[in-house]
Amino acid sequence: MTVQLYLGDCLDILPTLEAGSVDAVVTDPPYGIGESGKRNVTRSNLAAVKEYGDYAWDDKLTQRHIEALLKVGHSQVIFGGNFYANWLPPSSSWIVWDKDNTGDFADCELAWTSHQKAVRKFTWRWNGFIKQRPEKRWHPTQKPLALMEWTVVNYTQPGDTILDPFMGSGTTGVACVKTGRNFIGIEIDPDYYAIAEKRIAEAQMQPRLEGI
Repeated sequence: MTVQLYLGDCLDILPTLEAGSVDAVVTDPPYGIGESGKRNVTRSNLAAVKEYGDYAWDDKLTQRHIEALLKVGHSQVIFGGNFYANWLPPSSSWIVWDKDNTGDFADCELAWTSHQKAVRKFTWRWNGFIKQRPEKRWHPTQKPLALMEWTVVNYTQPGDTILDPFMGSGTTGVACVKTGRNFIGIEIDPDYYAIAEKRIAEAQMQPRLEGI
């Protein structure tokens, strides 16, 4: 399995990839809902909330981003696709992630897919510091590794090349390595890029998951 990582703006890097050159885009882009402005520090009265800084990771995408994602991959899974419904084709195949949540966070998150499948639900508790399985959190919108493993297993094939142009802390890349997929990751923030690079390298040294 191969891994290619790029530090930079995906709008600069995506045009260098041929149209349809990756089997699937699986990504969790920023939703533009204001979480980067230190709003996360007000989220909990039960325990101290981790401060991630005031980065640009929550800047809203443009139509140009969406068009690039649709062009480069044969298929797409885009978490938060409901925030970009005006720019995405209609889909009958949404993923519903039930977070088994409480408080003022959303109960579920949605992913738009280009597939012709039924709507699928994945339940995995991700309720602040209460998680279904302990997992270190590097990024404020980091998805559970189990969710991304389930996604790549159910929406891609072993040996496929998967692109995540908003790599963040690299969870999609780790999931790809562990399930036998090639991975291309792009991240604009050097701190998160370094975290992703380290996590993916460590995953490459571990046994691959079989029979998920």
